[in-house]
Amino acid sequence: MKTTFMTKGAWLPLVAATLLGGCAAQRPAPLYQWDAYQPQVYEYFKGQSSPQQQIDALEKARQTIRAQGKTPPPGFHAHLGMLYASVGKDQDAQQEFVAEEQLFPESSTYMDFLLKKSKPQ
Repeated sequence: MKTTFMTKGAWLPLVAATLLGGCAAQRPAPLYQWDAYQPQVYEYFKGQSSPQQQIDALEKARQTIRAQGKTPPPGFHAHLGMLYASVGKDQDAQQEFVAEEQLFPESSTYMDFLLKKSKPQ
């Protein structure tokens, strides 16, 4: 007498649930910590806060991100550098552009352009 553990096709939902459950449990950690970056970019385009207020918010966000051991997202340092340039802090702007280029080499062409533009005449 031959017995089967499960009827034909009844094992499929069990296997699917096992596979999907295993995949869902292993969610990768995000590469970057966005913190206040996106709201500050939005504020920049709305023009409802001063560049110095935005600089202060991004500096605070950078401290929070680094305290968590995370990395700021692409564009964070570039945006902060452009804000510094807009208030006449060219040396700070250049440091941010260099930081952006080091973290994200694909931005080097644009960062080189901004570095040349931000050098004192």
